Amino acid sequence: MKTRRISRSIGAVLAAAFVVGGMPGPARAVVPGVGQNYANLMRRSLSVGPESVRLKILLATQRTAFAERVTGLAKAKGANTTAQTRLTAATTADTSARDRHAAAKADLSVARKALDKALRQKPRSNKAVTKAQNAVTAATKTAAARRAQTQVTATALTTARTGAATATAGLNDAITGWKVASVAVRQTQLKITNLGTAERWLDKATVVSRDVVTQTRAGFRVADTTTVYGVTVNKIVAFPFQRMVDDAQAAGISISGGGFRTRERQIELRKINGCPDIWTAPASSCRVPTAIPGRSLHEIGLAIDISSGGRTINAKTPAFAWLVANAGRYGFVNLPSEAWHWSITGG
Repeated sequence: MKTRRISRSIGAVLAAAFVVGGMPGPARAVVPGVGQNYANLMRRSLSVGPESVRLKILLATQRTAFAERVTGLAKAKGANTTAQTRLTAATTADTSARDRHAAAKADLSVARKALDKALRQKPRSNKAVTKAQNAVTAATKTAAARRAQTQVTATALTTARTGAATATAGLNDAITGWKVASVAVRQTQLKITNLGTAERWLDKATVVSRDVVTQTRAGFRVADTTTVYGVTVNKIVAFPFQRMVDDAQAAGISISGGGFRTRERQIELRKINGCPDIWTAPASSCRVPTAIPGRSLHEIGLAIDISSGGRTINAKTPAFAWLVANAGRYGFVNLPSEAWHWSITGG
């Protein structure tokens, strides 16, 4: 299957094709049935690496935040314990001060009654009156002192209650923050577990690849194709092909090629390549192997004839060596008889 040669440099095509996020928009287009399943599996396979790195970085950040929350929670618990202890002590002190003040007032009342009795005693005893007056004076001073002490303990109690309320609110906030951080860590860990491996998703895609060919051939429309870096391919393989071109370019290998071709073009190539019969002669009977019209994966955009530097690759080119080592990761398999021909089934 002879490739269409692309004369424009891969660099210019790349520059023209980039959009926001570095991906051609059509690569995300929706395709039906098993094709959509295949496209999703390949996208997951090729996204595992970057997504895994992103999630692991996120998890490390979340674990740091969680550790800080644990430390903060411990401090909040300590502060709350201290505040509650102070509140208990302040409550006890205030209660004790109030009891002592009440006792002092009771003593003052008794002293006053004794003075009143001494004053009404007949005959009056000056000595008894003086003693009673002294007792009232002493009781009055004690009551005043005890009253002043209750004001001090009341103020301390108010302060302790405010501190306890603040500490409790701080503890509640710390608990909430700890829970949120804990949930975030667990969710990210679950995402990493569910992410799986690239090999897992690639294996699943490989299993359904032949069903993709069968279903796509049955209902193919030209509208099912899109252009990636100047190469027209089926939307089903747009994303993996784009990634393959990008990664090859990053490795110093420029690849392009010819993807989709119409039935008419396939017939034309059969004639050009000297096939003994357009509709029945096997591909191997042509000067350049060319599939019978209706059988080529090019006609449904699932095969690409790879070129590099504007020339069709062969088994001795660096591009071929790179593809042999790497193309499988993107779901592309080589047709052994044609070094340049790569498709999702190798057909």
